[in-house]
Amino acid sequence: MCGRFQQQRSTSELARIFGAEDLADGPAPAFNVAPTDEASVVVERDKQRAIVRYRWGLIPPWVDDPKVASKTFNARAETLTRSPMFREAFKKRRCLVPVDGFYEWHRSGKDRVPLTVFDPDGLPLALAGLWTGRQDSETGEWKRTFTVITSRPNEFMARIHNRMPVIIPPDKWALWLDRELRDPGELQGLLEPNEDLPLDAYEVSPLVNNVRNDGPDLLLPAKAEGGLLLP
Repeated sequence: MCGRFQQQRSTSELARIFGAEDLADGPAPAFNVAPTDEASVVVERDKQRAIVRYRWGLIPPWVDDPKVASKTFNARAETLTRSPMFREAFKKRRCLVPVDGFYEWHRSGKDRVPLTVFDPDGLPLALAGLWTGRQDSETGEWKRTFTVITSRPNEFMARIHNRMPVIIPPDKWALWLDRELRDPGELQGLLEPNEDLPLDAYEVSPLVNNVRNDGPDLLLPAKAEGGLLLP
């Protein structure tokens, strides 16, 4: 699964990296983004790629209870084409969720140890996402939400957890965002575990366990040697 991540870069920098227009308001860096929080995502709108702010936890237009967002922050790659919750968004409304790293918890004895997983070259990871919008019946306001797709882990992530977020490589960003693409079969290969992803991880402070904690101190290595701290 993917239940927490970091977005440290400004939306203007993300716009430069992803070749997009910055339609967000440049929020402060976030080191502990959790489900139901707002986050920056990359979408294709009217053939214009844009950086926008949507809320994490997908709420389809036909769902009346916003509390469903606490259960739909992840979508399993294996069931996208069958799930009523996600299949329409998979066909028409795909997005990228740029993160500087995501957190995962590794079991060590009786403890669950938090780690941050990131690109060792310092580049953002583009997580595969889906988005949708629904209009509030009382206010008329449009509210847009997103989910992060997860898959079986690659060899690196299997040492940490039995699931991982799908990460889209830069040369496939355009394909993933293409709104004219209607055949999900062309995207299935991107949902498979990718062994070529450059990833590293290290143990961080248990402060990250509390969603109310934020700030760069969450990323301080819990052990002096750094690097992947697994057996």
